[in-house]
Amino acid sequence: MAITRWDPFREVMALQNRVNSLFRDFNEAGESPLTTASFVPAVDIYEDDKKVVLKLEVPGIEEKDLDVSVENSTLTVKGERKFEKEEKEENFHRIERRYGSFYRAFTLPSTVDTENVAASYNAGVLRLELKKKPEAQPKQIKVSVGKSLAA
Repeated sequence: MAITRWDPFREVMALQNRVNSLFRDFNEAGESPLTTASFVPAVDIYEDDKKVVLKLEVPGIEEKDLDVSVENSTLTVKGERKFEKEEKEENFHRIERRYGSFYRAFTLPSTVDTENVAASYNAGVLRLELKKKPEAQPKQIKVSVGKSLAA
């Protein structure tokens, strides 16, 4: 049985961080919080022998409002989800979706070919495919049975 140290202020600190986050989101310089609050889209990252793939959830963002760039070994994804102004804000019963701009930056491993990046956008998911350099891809080596290398 493990003994866990109890910290009576851990929950208080977590609550304070949440409240601070709310105030930070809604306390922008005189603008509506619906249009200025930033958000962080969820991302899945996986790799195989030939590529690294990132999938970002960015529903409701038009393709023209997405910006993907690679500089040195950093992949940057920026975008903006705009609030539909034709709807009157006072008619809403609840607004839970986040609007505003986002910024994500990812440090790329040295095995990625930064000149060979493909981006596609489908059903609210931005898919970035970064091919690996040929020298970073695994190579099959044939093993000869019964023969010596010195011969």
